[in-house]
Amino acid sequence: MHIDGVAIRSCVMPLSAVKGKVVTLEGLGSKARPHPLQLAFIEEQAVQCGYCINGMIMQSAALLARTPKPTEEQIRQELAANLCRCGTHLRIVRAVQRAAET
Repeated sequence: MHIDGVAIRSCVMPLSAVKGKVVTLEGLGSKARPHPLQLAFIEEQAVQCGYCINGMIMQSAALLARTPKPTEEQIRQELAANLCRCGTHLRIVRAVQRAAET
């Protein structure tokens, strides 16, 4: 989730601390107008099991807001703490790169 534009892991943040400040994956885009990252993840087929995707997209969106044209290394560093169990790391990096191009 995002709080004031900063990616925060929802699993460690008490709800009472963020009342009225939260943007979740659903707040990035809609079915009719998906966020560029949501489209890029679909186009790169970066989603497999779904375990990590919310965190990957929200962390990536925060990165792109701060650094519109990140390097591959910056993307990898930003996402290093998000665990992906199904091994779609390369597709995830490509999706972030694709979104940065739009």
